[in-house]
Amino acid sequence: MTKVSIAEVKAELKTIVSEADPRLLEFQQDLRKGVQLAVAQWQKQRVKQIALAEKYQQMSVFEHEKTAQGFQAICGIDEVGRGPLAGPVVAAAVILNDTHEILGLNDSKQLSAHKREELVAQIRENARAIGIGEATAEEIDRLNIYQATKVAMQRAIDQLTIAPDCLLIDAMVLDNGLPQEKIIKGDARSVSIAAASIVAKVYRDKWMAEYGEQYPAYGFEKNAGYGTKEHLKAIEIQGILPIHRKTFAPIKNK
Repeated sequence: MTKVSIAEVKAELKTIVSEADPRLLEFQQDLRKGVQLAVAQWQKQRVKQIALAEKYQQMSVFEHEKTAQGFQAICGIDEVGRGPLAGPVVAAAVILNDTHEILGLNDSKQLSAHKREELVAQIRENARAIGIGEATAEEIDRLNIYQATKVAMQRAIDQLTIAPDCLLIDAMVLDNGLPQEKIIKGDARSVSIAAASIVAKVYRDKWMAEYGEQYPAYGFEKNAGYGTKEHLKAIEIQGILPIHRKTFAPIKNK
């Protein structure tokens, strides 16, 4: 009986999801080097997937607790852009559906731009509602960054098409009367907050890339408004822009 080709083995392995699958057992007994390498790669990916699934369960603890308490529209909230010298602070509010499983969710800063784009698509497919809110550089200067972040978060909530009955917030408390829990480093501990972190990051990065086209000397498409060497040099030569935060050093010293 003719053995299947190594290419066919690799294609079959992509459809196998269990170590008990008889096809996997058959391939494990195939002594061809190419098959053994393909099986080893499948096993490596399997271990990785199991680890991601376990982490996802660990990051769902807060949501499970709130569901057990009777809440039905649990909303994760996070922001990006508190530290840059330019641009808005952006917050996102995400209510995931009951059947979500978006493996790989994490603090947006820990993910590559490509991975964030992949996850945003999955988040949108698995979300009951998503809201995005911003506070401008002018508002940041007038209110201070902490208060402006609260404003952006509330605006994100106000954009939701479903009213949340419970909030999970990354390291903040909002004075809006809704039941809520402040979670330190929540973007790495809660799937809802991690989802919000990624949505906000992708949204803000695209916004700053548009500013990069408008003000090419400042490199906003690469630095997202942070004080890189290129950005600081542009401030010295080109000057301060309307989108700069005038109360942030070193700009406030000028």
